[in-house]
Amino acid sequence: MKTLKILTVVAVIALVGILASGVLNVDSLNMENNEIESAINDSQNTDKAPIRKGYDIGDTATDFSLKNIDGRMVSLKNYEEAKGFIVIFTCNHCPYSVAYEDRIIALDKEFKSQGYPVIAINPNNPEAYPEDSYDNMKIRAKEKGFTFPYLFDAGQTIYPQYGATKTPHVFLLQKVDKNNIVKYIGAIDDNHKDATAIKNDYLRDAVTNLINGEEIKMTKTVAIGCSIKS
Repeated sequence: MKTLKILTVVAVIALVGILASGVLNVDSLNMENNEIESAINDSQNTDKAPIRKGYDIGDTATDFSLKNIDGRMVSLKNYEEAKGFIVIFTCNHCPYSVAYEDRIIALDKEFKSQGYPVIAINPNNPEAYPEDSYDNMKIRAKEKGFTFPYLFDAGQTIYPQYGATKTPHVFLLQKVDKNNIVKYIGAIDDNHKDATAIKNDYLRDAVTNLINGEEIKMTKTVAIGCSIKS
């Protein structure tokens, strides 16, 4: 009986040691990936996010006048020859936005000449995230070689009108007469981690459908990214 008690104590001590080691390893991993984990939590905790009204498919998007990184004010009406717009709410700090930067540049290069330029808007409050300040927007755009306007939503007045909740969050607009009609809302594609593993290229397919005069098969998807910081 005494031997059995000793063996039991030894087993318990060993088990505690294994568990402690595992906890330490998990804690270390979490610290290294804190920013990614924060973004993932933002995406999963949608029930806790404030409900914002915004545009739906078929709605008319109002124009805006926002400051670009070159200091000029930009409005949709400035693009007289455009057939529509790829409006993307994005920012500097969010890992999801960073992951999509090259793809957003590629989309602009592909579709701008066909009448659908990218218009990027940073909706975040720089007091909450200094990395998303106007000055840092200019730095980031130069580093990445942005080919599109990168506008600052000063006062955070535009993103609530659209109903954007994440970065990145896409609103595809088509010009109909003098109105900008919302045709697609949601994600850029279905794989932010690996551009070579995309199975559903939502935005590219939607723009291609519009250019070809075809019906968009999937008009709304769930935007996955970091919550917009107020």
